[in-house]
Amino acid sequence: MTKNKLNMYMYIILLITSLLMLIMSMNMIILDYVIMMEWMVISVNSCNIYMTMIFDFMSTLFLSTVMFISSMVMLYSDMYMSNDKTINRFIYIISMFVMSMMLLIISPNMVSIIVGWDGLGLVSYCLVIYYQNLNSSNAGMLTALMNRIGDVMILLLIAWMMNFGSWNFLSFINKLSMNSMIMLIIIAGFTKSAQIPFSSWLPAAMAAPTPVSALVHSSTLVTAGVYLMIRFSSLIISFNLIQLFLMLSVLTMIMSGMAANFEFDLKKIIALSTLSQLGIMMSILMFGYPMLSFFHLIIHALFKASLFLCAGVLIHSLNNNQDIRMMGCMNYNMPMTSMFMNIANMSLCGIPFMSGFYSKDLIMETMCSSNINLLILLLMYLGIGMTSFYSARLTYYSMNMNFNYYNFSSQNESFNNMLKSIMILSIYSIMSGSIFSWILFNNSSIIILPIEGKMFAMIMSMLGLLIGYEMSMFSSTKKMLLMEFMSSMWFMNQMSTFHNQFFLLKNSMMFQKSTDLGWGEKMGPQGMVELIKMVMTLNINMSKNNFKIQMMTFFVWLLILI
Repeated sequence: MTKNKLNMYMYIILLITSLLMLIMSMNMIILDYVIMMEWMVISVNSCNIYMTMIFDFMSTLFLSTVMFISSMVMLYSDMYMSNDKTINRFIYIISMFVMSMMLLIISPNMVSIIVGWDGLGLVSYCLVIYYQNLNSSNAGMLTALMNRIGDVMILLLIAWMMNFGSWNFLSFINKLSMNSMIMLIIIAGFTKSAQIPFSSWLPAAMAAPTPVSALVHSSTLVTAGVYLMIRFSSLIISFNLIQLFLMLSVLTMIMSGMAANFEFDLKKIIALSTLSQLGIMMSILMFGYPMLSFFHLIIHALFKASLFLCAGVLIHSLNNNQDIRMMGCMNYNMPMTSMFMNIANMSLCGIPFMSGFYSKDLIMETMCSSNINLLILLLMYLGIGMTSFYSARLTYYSMNMNFNYYNFSSQNESFNNMLKSIMILSIYSIMSGSIFSWILFNNSSIIILPIEGKMFAMIMSMLGLLIGYEMSMFSSTKKMLLMEFMSSMWFMNQMSTFHNQFFLLKNSMMFQKSTDLGWGEKMGPQGMVELIKMVMTLNINMSKNNFKIQMMTFFVWLLILI
């Protein structure tokens, strides 16, 4: 039953817009055309400022995905946020978020891109601190400050592009000697997509409401960096330091996979899996295949939104508890939610003929058949194995363990708006991979590999599932430092917050105590005050005992003379 009319209006508008954009995208792919519109905003003497919009198959398909997931989130929020007194404020903020993403997607002009880019950062801060407590405030500040680095890079890029007389990046798409601009673009993309060394803000942003997490961490905020770099891919591929950024992307995938295997917060596990998939997108992009990166971006957005919304239902039924150790037997209590969650998990693992299989398998086949460093290839396979590892662990804790929450708590599910939105996304999680692979890769190119190379990615996925399921039954209290290192994203959380200043501040305090509050005070102002006090006390005593002092002086001089 509908709780909020504004919510349903936004749901209908976003869904219709999504369908229109999807039809437009299919038409552009078939007929091979692009629409570009320019609107002169202001003209002062010879200075003209244009608002430019580009509609090609990539921007319209991505817009369709963003709108579709946003509409499902609106439908889901109608039930999930029904008891929230400020739900209208929540809907307005989500709408601003979607508009900022739209502006970013359709703009080839860097000035209008910074409006959408900065809008994403500011609105995401409002969403992260939506629940007003200390943890949300800290997470919001970390998110805002990390994203400001990317904003500064885009501003520097705008200033640099003034040398060329235009802010439209389509004018420079074939220029190869622009290393400074490419470096700024890559750093901006890395901050927004939370790659090493800017990874710590993404799990912290889980302080936002679950529908926000489904939107932010599937198709909007974190994918904005990847999308911008896909647009600049022809410049990035020719960059001198591309191998360094390729290695950082692969290490991000490994790091997030390791951290997810030691995490017990349900939303943070899914956030770290998002970070792992962003590492895959960045890696294949740095390797020179932007279309594969875009393909995985679209597929991942759909099944990850479904996974987040399933997690929201579980958290909602457990009275806002997010610890997976408290879950168990959810397949008995909530069978439909468990089914949809397993569908999204299998798609994430790349199980054959789920949507994630079509993108992951194609990525690994492409990397196997290319001239690539063996170390990077092995790390990519390890990352795929870890994806299955933490997915199996999540399934074990939430479905196979005994129920560890309060005995008198009841879990039930009804076919409400929450389950309707999850069901629609789950259908896409099964079908979208094959559909989009036929649409985007409609050429006749084939990849020839031996049977071992063809099966290796699938074997790693299955092996990761098996090992993850078996290892979930064990617990270890030894090697706590190693566990802390793995679970804290290689100490990146500590380095990004107060801990990186701890030793500096401690030494500063000791230095202050020994100098400014110690000898500096004793020999300086405090010592001078003590000396003046002593002299003044002596003068006061002398004035009080004036006659006695005169008689004593007289007798002393008398004795000296005698």
